Amino acid sequence: MAKFLIVEARFYDHLNDQLIAGAKAALKAAGHQADVITVPGALEIPGAIVLADQAQLYDGYVAIGVVIRGETYHFEIVAGESARGIMALTMDGMAIGNGILTVENEAQALVRADPGQKDKGGEAAKAAIALFELREKFG
Repeated sequence: MAKFLIVEARFYDHLNDQLIAGAKAALKAAGHQADVITVPGALEIPGAIVLADQAQLYDGYVAIGVVIRGETYHFEIVAGESARGIMALTMDGMAIGNGILTVENEAQALVRADPGQKDKGGEAAKAAIALFELREKFG
């Protein structure tokens, strides 16, 4: 049994709740434990993962959040930089599943967040589990 940390950027409560439910269900089904922490926004997720990893309490991480395109360039910065930060940590050997939705509108987010539809929270948890298992195999 491994212990995973779900790091969520909570802005859209109803969407995050669905993403977290999917992630927790996938982790539980695989026999793993999960804790959840909340950070101010998606840009803070990679930094929080680094801080948590330094404590050596977790075997892997699931990033959860929702970024919906608005009228400004901010969407591109948040979407791109949060993904870049997570990918950099993954390339350093951390087991991270990226469940940060980057969508055009709330309707798209609802379909992707819903565990009964696209279940992107569950998919992110499964990705984190897969990377954890690979690290165990090759480590």
